[in-house]
Amino acid sequence: MEAISTKVKTILNNHDRQKRTLIPILQDIQTEYNYLPELALRIVARALEIPLIDVISVATFYRAFSLKPRGKHVITVCLGTACHVRGGPKILAEFEKKLNIRAGETTGDNRFTLESVNCLGACALGPIAVIDGNYFGQMKIRTVDRLIKRFGSGKGSKSSS
Repeated sequence: MEAISTKVKTILNNHDRQKRTLIPILQDIQTEYNYLPELALRIVARALEIPLIDVISVATFYRAFSLKPRGKHVITVCLGTACHVRGGPKILAEFEKKLNIRAGETTGDNRFTLESVNCLGACALGPIAVIDGNYFGQMKIRTVDRLIKRFGSGKGSKSSS
């Protein structure tokens, strides 16, 4: 608890404790913990003299923020129209099967969080999955296991298909 307090205060100081820097503060906290711990939000609200509900409103408005712990690797599968028609739901189902979780959940070892979205804006590449910001287009069911192993082993990065 004290470790969170110390780190959050350092982040606040890096942003000169300015209300206008709430989003960058939350981004830095998210980067540090991979989610926004409740204690961190309370500290931010107190330090910036903003009602806690306002801090939570910002944190829940933006999809990039999470109020619950996320895995080290975040996998996002597109289910938009173009991806859906090209097999996006099958790709998501394969990730769910291989990771033994449903979309919106995190594996027990906190290695992976699986999410689905309605569009990633890369329709020509569909079906598409994004892992830690790396886009993998024209996904095939057989590619899922390879990507899980690749990112699970720490050899992620670099976009490919």
